[in-house]
Amino acid sequence: MKDLHNIKYWLFDLDNTLYDGATKVFDQVDKKMSKFISDKLKVDIAEARKIQKSYFQEYNTTLNGMIKNHKIDAEEFLEFVHDVDLSFLNKDQILENEIKKLSGKKIIFTNGSRAHALNVTKRIGIDQLFDGIFDIKDCEFIPKPSKEPYKKLVENYKIEPQYCIFFEDIARNLKPAFEMGMKTVWIKNDEPWAAKFSDSDFINYKTDKLSNFLKEINENC
Repeated sequence: MKDLHNIKYWLFDLDNTLYDGATKVFDQVDKKMSKFISDKLKVDIAEARKIQKSYFQEYNTTLNGMIKNHKIDAEEFLEFVHDVDLSFLNKDQILENEIKKLSGKKIIFTNGSRAHALNVTKRIGIDQLFDGIFDIKDCEFIPKPSKEPYKKLVENYKIEPQYCIFFEDIARNLKPAFEMGMKTVWIKNDEPWAAKFSDSDFINYKTDKLSNFLKEINENC
């Protein structure tokens, strides 16, 4: 990890990255997306799920597909799908301590909404530790891994990519960051759509748990 001693910018995905994917928070969001599509397009849940997954594959987010094909209100979609129960998420003292020790700018980079990011980070006790949240609205609803949001993020926070590291659970979303010169860390998981491309050269590091990786950095860099 000697190549990480000069990192000045820390980018974190939100869902299944800043909290453990085993909590299944995103499963709730996933089901709410199906319900939204079912209601809006007047189709049953089974058909809604087919549309949802098809759009995710083709457009990188379900929202992006719904905007392009059905001209939906993006704000309405985000508010609906992120209205989920987070009461079972507990404070993560270890993660809080390790993020506090990092020197430099710390930014959340998510295909979700700012409100969702705030709700999640408040529950786990790390909401005061970040210098910014760059959400899907900031990206003008163009999601990762399209290159545009990465460029906007870098410009917005005046990031020097060669001094930046990006943590993400969806492997393909690390490719643009790597191509810009950032270090990349994949948060291991067993979801086929997230693990696809996880053996690619654009992934510098892999970890089972974010706090453990940060602890190693703090102790060795």
